[in-house]
Amino acid sequence: MPTTTPRELGYRMPAEWFPHAATWLSWPRPDGLSFPGRYEEVLPALGELVRAIAPHEAIHINVRNDDVESIARRTVGEREANVFYHRIPSCEPWCRDHGPIFVTRAKELAVVDWGYNAYGRKYLPYDDDDAVPQRVADLLKLPLFSPGIVLEGGSLDVNGLGSLLTTTSCLLNPNRNPHLTQPQIKQYLRDYLGVSNVLWLGGGIAGDDTDGHVDNLARFVNPTTVVTVVEPDPHDVNYQPLRENRKRLQTMRDQDGQPLRVVELPSPGRVEYDGRRLPASYANFYIANNVVVLPTYRNPATDKAALDTLQTLFPDRRVVGIDSTSLIWGLGSFHCLTQQQPAV
Repeated sequence: MPTTTPRELGYRMPAEWFPHAATWLSWPRPDGLSFPGRYEEVLPALGELVRAIAPHEAIHINVRNDDVESIARRTVGEREANVFYHRIPSCEPWCRDHGPIFVTRAKELAVVDWGYNAYGRKYLPYDDDDAVPQRVADLLKLPLFSPGIVLEGGSLDVNGLGSLLTTTSCLLNPNRNPHLTQPQIKQYLRDYLGVSNVLWLGGGIAGDDTDGHVDNLARFVNPTTVVTVVEPDPHDVNYQPLRENRKRLQTMRDQDGQPLRVVELPSPGRVEYDGRRLPASYANFYIANNVVVLPTYRNPATDKAALDTLQTLFPDRRVVGIDSTSLIWGLGSFHCLTQQQPAV
């Protein structure tokens, strides 16, 4: 039988803290669904995100047309070096979920093109989003692997040595791959990302339209350490699911059978707009070369606690907090917007 999967060919997905060649973004369009009536409000946070990362690695920004590119250039700043624009259209800006997932072997890079259906066909259309990985692979002239199943990048997190964190509420949701069982989905993760140890958390937080992406819940910060969000208020709707996930992590083992070190991140508390609960989470940080970008939510006590915790865990990187209060109205933050391209 021919060796056709990335795992069989020796590829694996590196951890996010491994060296990057670049970060990819898909710039939002003014008439998109993510920021109705608040588009101009989110632009400052996007500009700060790019300017925080660009001194340390290339930034590739997918833009839909000339008008969107002009907005992006004006927001980022024309003088900002290391930023490159590509005419790759997307319907929405969540590049973590619709963008390319890169896998590596030795000095080689390839793209895994998971299917994208806008979180169970919640947002139409999504055809341009689904095509982004193919277009990036064509642009970079990279091999492309297509598993043929639906999966978003925000639904998983890896430690680069064989372990992967995900959630049953998302990956087993019938609006993604109703024809697949949990063992079958696990095999796809093994075959296409090169992992050996799949760790399953439970449900997500209130307001999360992704059905429980793990990047709002718990993240690897080094091969043996996971940060997980906790909610101290037992009357908060997030208290029980986050507590349950915390308990699960305490029983989990890495690919070598060793227990994980679990560090708590605070919850920012209730963040809402017009009475609607939003999925604000400090776990939605992005790890770039030399810097970690953390969403903050105008809660001085919890913002500082999250910054201090991550700075301790990333002593060789500067942790930068950027106000994400307007951005979270689109139901995502900095990790949802970004996708790393590993250095090879």
